[in-house]
Amino acid sequence: QVQLVESGGGLVQAGGSLRLSCAASGRTITTYIMAWFRQAPGKEREFVAGISGSGGSTNYADSVKGRFTISRDNAKNTVYLQVNSLRPEDTAVYYCAARSGTVLSQRTIRYEYWGQGTQVTVSS
Repeated sequence: QVQLVESGGGLVQAGGSLRLSCAASGRTITTYIMAWFRQAPGKEREFVAGISGSGGSTNYADSVKGRFTISRDNAKNTVYLQVNSLRPEDTAVYYCAARSGTVLSQRTIRYEYWGQGTQVTVSS
């Protein structure tokens, strides 16, 4: 079992930045694909960014490319999401997720473990 705990969310003005963290416990996440998803009120949960076990491969949703950066520190068993140039439409609960294997997937069903989420609210 892998337990995931997100932190770093908050209220920020448009154009601002945050750094979200996802601390894992229970197992080392070195062999896990890690990803961030988000869910806005009334909308489906959507993929934001993913990273391979080594950190050598990443992918992003088109809506966040160039603004968000996913990274990981396997020594700390932690994954990060740097979110810059925030827009009101980025407002959502952001979730960290993990899946075993080597394929970066954007599908929620592929992920075995989920955190409880952290709220990001962007004011205009």
